[in-house]
Amino acid sequence: MNDAALREGVVPKSAIQRPCGDGAIQCWREWRIACRKLATSGQKYRIVTILGCMNAAPDTHPEGRPIDHIAATRHDPTDPGSYPRRVLLLVTGLSPQIVTETIYALTQRTAGRFVPTEVRVLTTREGRERARLTLLSDDPGWFHRLRRDYQLPAIQFAPADIEIVGGDLDDIRTEQDNERAADAITRVVREFTRDPDLALHVSMAGGRKTMGFYAGYALSIFGRPQDRLSHVLVSSPFEGLPGFFYPTRESMVIYTGGERARPVDAREAEVTLAEIPFVSLRHGLPSALLAGDASFMDTVQAAREALGPPRLVIDLRHSRVMAGERTLQLQRGELALLALFARRALAGEPPLAAPTAGVPDPDWARAYLAELRSGGDDMTDLDKTERTLRKGMDGDYFSQKLSRLRSSLKRELGPASARPYLIDDGGRRPRRYRLTLPPESIAFASLAAMEEPA
Repeated sequence: MNDAALREGVVPKSAIQRPCGDGAIQCWREWRIACRKLATSGQKYRIVTILGCMNAAPDTHPEGRPIDHIAATRHDPTDPGSYPRRVLLLVTGLSPQIVTETIYALTQRTAGRFVPTEVRVLTTREGRERARLTLLSDDPGWFHRLRRDYQLPAIQFAPADIEIVGGDLDDIRTEQDNERAADAITRVVREFTRDPDLALHVSMAGGRKTMGFYAGYALSIFGRPQDRLSHVLVSSPFEGLPGFFYPTRESMVIYTGGERARPVDAREAEVTLAEIPFVSLRHGLPSALLAGDASFMDTVQAAREALGPPRLVIDLRHSRVMAGERTLQLQRGELALLALFARRALAGEPPLAAPTAGVPDPDWARAYLAELRSGGDDMTDLDKTERTLRKGMDGDYFSQKLSRLRSSLKRELGPASARPYLIDDGGRRPRRYRLTLPPESIAFASLAAMEEPA
């Protein structure tokens, strides 16, 4: 493979299937060395590579994976500017200057330069009209002037990228207005953070205070390591001046407001960006919430539940559990295994070794079937399970049920929220399993009875 192919970041399949020539990558080790050199060269290229090796079998490389396996694109979360898609999201009110001030600050700073590939603005009806006329018109067209003055590359920003929060809000004054604005901001942040090749920069400098708060809160919930939150700072007396949009390259006189208006030069203004650290709660959210379209309040409630104290209530009769504040349905076989370990935790019993692979264990089968038979009237699969375990439960059966239980809890609760309710294996060999919740956090009860009003 020649140097040009490496710079493009693509290894064509033909380079793997043909005899190695000069400059070709001949084996998996050389491929890794080449990627390491590229990564340390200071050049930022998007690497999408078809992995392979001339010395491997025709359809596999040395690690045994198919030859057309495509390696994931690698980006540096500490450098959001290295991502191929870079979005600047702003909430604004009646001051569209926030857009150009923020773009200027992001693109002209010496460290952490971030040139957006697209801009999205969330605002009110009046804010949209002001942004459209001042930023995107032919004259004055401040967004286009900024790009020309500082020779910025093409940035996707058109009237369609200026969205009115809530669909048609003129302002945000009532409780209902705030809810609609919060839902709109949550929806947009969630959509952008679904793209792993995207780095999102959220500015909370404009709009009503609640809009900025919602933008920051939404990023705290959905944000990833490559995402950023900031506020733009403009030096006096330029902050808030209707005629100021960014520090111009050439001298441009504008006037301050009030009775003592005086001329000032826009070229002398200082615009800086204050990045605001945030704690991401994303890892604690259920996958269904990340993929769905829940409202702001539903999303906040899920985050609260993820941070709440662990509490497990098992309803065997209806195959339901309450984990924290969330109620979920489990398969009967999964619930029986959870109930087995919950009873041991309630009784203060020590961790338990799993049955041996391929060796049926009658005691394990007896304890498991006892919990399975406690599960109410629906005994659809009980006979089949009893036949399967007539000689005992072996390690393979145990591992299968444990894996399914863990997957169900993580899917329904989110990885972080599920952690207290997972069967722990001790982290060392020999593995010994237990539910780590304290006895006071575990109960067996009817959830239907608990849900009845007092």
